Amino acid sequence: MIKTLEDLYEIKKRGEQKLHPDKIKITVGTATCGLATGSGEVLKAIQDEVEKTGLDAIVAQTGCIGFCQKEPILDVWMPNFPRIFYAEMTPLKARQLVQALKQGFHKPEWALGKIISETNLLNESIYNYTSEKVPLEIAKIHLLNDLPFYRKQFKIVLRHCGFIDPEDIEQYIAMGGYETLFKTLSKKRDPIEMIETLKRSGLRGRGGGGFPTGKKWETVRNARGDTKYVICNADEGDPGAYMDRSVLEGDPHSVLEGMILGAYAIGAHHGYIYVRHEYPQAVKKFTKAIEQARQYGIIGKNIFGSGFDFDIKVNRGGGAFVCGESTALMASIEGEVGEPRAKYIHTAEMGLWNKPTNLNNVETWANIPPIMARGADWFASIGTEGSKGTKVFSLVGKINNTGLLEVPMGITLREILYDIGEGIPEHRRFKAVQTGGPSGGCLIVDTFGWKRREYLGDVAPPSVSYVTESLIDLPVDFDTLTEAGSMMGSGGMIVMDDTSCMVDVGRYFLNFLKEESCGKCVPCREGIRNMLEILDRIVTGNGRMEDIDTLIEISQVLQDASLCALGGSAPNPVLSTIRYFRQEYEEHILHKRCPAGVCKALVKYSIDPEKCTGCTLCATTCPENCISGKKKKPHKIDISHCIKCGACQEVCKFNAVVIQ
Repeated sequence: MIKTLEDLYEIKKRGEQKLHPDKIKITVGTATCGLATGSGEVLKAIQDEVEKTGLDAIVAQTGCIGFCQKEPILDVWMPNFPRIFYAEMTPLKARQLVQALKQGFHKPEWALGKIISETNLLNESIYNYTSEKVPLEIAKIHLLNDLPFYRKQFKIVLRHCGFIDPEDIEQYIAMGGYETLFKTLSKKRDPIEMIETLKRSGLRGRGGGGFPTGKKWETVRNARGDTKYVICNADEGDPGAYMDRSVLEGDPHSVLEGMILGAYAIGAHHGYIYVRHEYPQAVKKFTKAIEQARQYGIIGKNIFGSGFDFDIKVNRGGGAFVCGESTALMASIEGEVGEPRAKYIHTAEMGLWNKPTNLNNVETWANIPPIMARGADWFASIGTEGSKGTKVFSLVGKINNTGLLEVPMGITLREILYDIGEGIPEHRRFKAVQTGGPSGGCLIVDTFGWKRREYLGDVAPPSVSYVTESLIDLPVDFDTLTEAGSMMGSGGMIVMDDTSCMVDVGRYFLNFLKEESCGKCVPCREGIRNMLEILDRIVTGNGRMEDIDTLIEISQVLQDASLCALGGSAPNPVLSTIRYFRQEYEEHILHKRCPAGVCKALVKYSIDPEKCTGCTLCATTCPENCISGKKKKPHKIDISHCIKCGACQEVCKFNAVVIQ
């Protein structure tokens, strides 16, 4: 139980000893991305081999360090040595590594990188890992932060992920955790001053809307009523997005501390975190964090003897995408059907159980402790004029480096895609990047530029009615992305190459939103369905030129008349693909052709006789037996029986199967 600053510092010392012990420490990343690639088996292999060899070592777990593509990742801490990270580990390699450590060696050929010092974000103290001369083979391992994936990152929200055990509160405290909260409560910091600090910092909500966080807090504090609530929205449902999940799995205490600070500032004593059902690891980690915080007197009655009370509950969502919307989320917590309500009543004044409620997402809450510790000016010095701080993105799709990254606001798409992502696989051509999830849009990032696009009337702001050069140097911030026809969203970023059909992309996201719409309001329920029917017609070769104008017209109705943001932003993927790829729509309609070769009804498979070696692999794989030809002779496809499954192209080793 923490009652004094001395109590906190005593726990901090114990945590520091766990982070940097006087013996070997092997730490395995066991977040969802790691477990999905076998880190559970790697951890078990290490534990077994340590016991078998008698190696005097600690075996620990941590969250995701961001480079998900390289999982399973583990790191080895040895006193007076750099901290060395190993990537793409297997149980066999893990056992061999333990055997090498037992003999006093490392496995530098497997190393992803090393770190020789670590800076504490909250107090700027530096911990040096190396104090003695290391062997040449270790010295040659490059620094982790020199890797292209990490070089341009700046971590505030992800500051502890991959470095501490998320289930050990003492390690969080060792990194300065809960010290800001203790000083805030024990010194009875002025809540109004805290809100002013947040307003001056320029922090905007990271859940998608980008509303100024300090202004929201101020509204809730000034709202009438003695009972108020704080809520963490962890209902992350965008395809390709997993930022919130990784934070909860890797550093749950940062979110919890942020929520307690927020509750104190606005005068709330009760909180909820709403986590989607598909995140069992996140629920487990955050539940454990609450239990530990309660044990140490960080939540409950009379926290730190300050007289301030606060408690929190975990609420598991049922997986409905619409429950990411604030009013639908609150209805779900209340036990009602997760449907949104009209926006003329603001949740800051009448939210959960009709009480003033402050709702922020995981990333927003995780930003609070550093801002309160280091001040508004520090945070405001990062980012752009209208978008301060950093943003966490999940970079997925047709990109060489996939994973979770945190970068300063204002970084360009070029830097994210080429410097951090290192370009597209197989040297194919970039086509677009989709930001903001199903509610976002597709932005062209073609390095060769783009033709003048058609003006879409009121749908497209006049300021961007022409794209005269590539958008690849577009700064990534709230306002710029919105102006370009997309949105920041929660941070999902899906990269597409020239094998992606933009008509099909719009159709995919509309189909997702049709399934996820609650159906309460007519514009959303019927509008999305009608748009999807038109797109289905276009991709099957039955589209008409007037369909494009109809899509735009329905989109305007959705934007103007939908009850919540799901319906209002649903047309974005379609509008943005029409804006930047209108000629693809015209190809589908006028020429019955899909340039990317994706829409089955508009493509046909053939075999290039110049490349075909007659290996017969395609013929033996074809489920319809519609490929004929003699061995070592060019083969042919009977188009009348071809079901366009693509199996022949997948197995052909000579690129002889062509899609037309």
